[in-house]
Amino acid sequence: MSADPLGRELLALAEAAAREAGALIARYAAEGFAVGTKTTVTDMVTEADRAAERLIAERLLGARPGDGFVGEEGAREAGSSGVRWVVDPLDGTTNFIYGIPAYAVSIAAERDGSVVAGVVHDVVHGLTYAAVRGGGATCNGRPIRVRERAQLATALVGTGFAYDPARRAEQAAVLARVLPAVRDIRRMGSAALDLAHVACGMLDGYYEYRLNPWDIAAGGLLVEEAGGLVGGFGGRSFAEGYVVAAGPAVFAELSALVETAYRAAARGA
Repeated sequence: MSADPLGRELLALAEAAAREAGALIARYAAEGFAVGTKTTVTDMVTEADRAAERLIAERLLGARPGDGFVGEEGAREAGSSGVRWVVDPLDGTTNFIYGIPAYAVSIAAERDGSVVAGVVHDVVHGLTYAAVRGGGATCNGRPIRVRERAQLATALVGTGFAYDPARRAEQAAVLARVLPAVRDIRRMGSAALDLAHVACGMLDGYYEYRLNPWDIAAGGLLVEEAGGLVGGFGGRSFAEGYVVAAGPAVFAELSALVETAYRAAARGA
């Protein structure tokens, strides 16, 4: 299967917008920025998040004014073309605020509800992970593939945590069950980067619960086009907020482990 021309066009637009937004974010990192909060005191937002989202919307909708748009920081456009952009302008805001070099721009393009192009741009390291449906996945133009890990016990797995204290307690209980079954756990602080790292083999797998579409749309396509699998528990759609991503050899085992751990945590077991 090869990518269609529209997918290629959307990918090129997304890559250009992501790199430009990344340069803007880097300027904020160098010059300073104001910080606010959203849902909780731990859920932070900066001037850079909002400015990057405005820039991305201007570039994408300027090039394709009939498209829809949804961004983490509130930008919404219904659109009429059948294409919708799903954007996290700065995934890893807490890392950005603290100067931890792990944050990214995430842009995905949906066509009739299916993601057809996706970009995750690692701002600090200048790495642009890109994928188009049917056309494979790349990092700075070079093809990438998931790692062929044969056993879950030797897998390096990424995860993340919610902002709500009750959900964090549940996630801690899940982590206590998952950690003994894998090689080790990494918590990057950016779902988009975690998925990109699965796609290029830096991680063997990734799981998280309570994610939003902009967290996983681009990264999920990266994993799939790099030869991996992405899904929710029990084979359900990862659009429900549960996501498990891994290479084919360990995907089913990791998914079953995480689902069992969440069910046990929900029972208080």
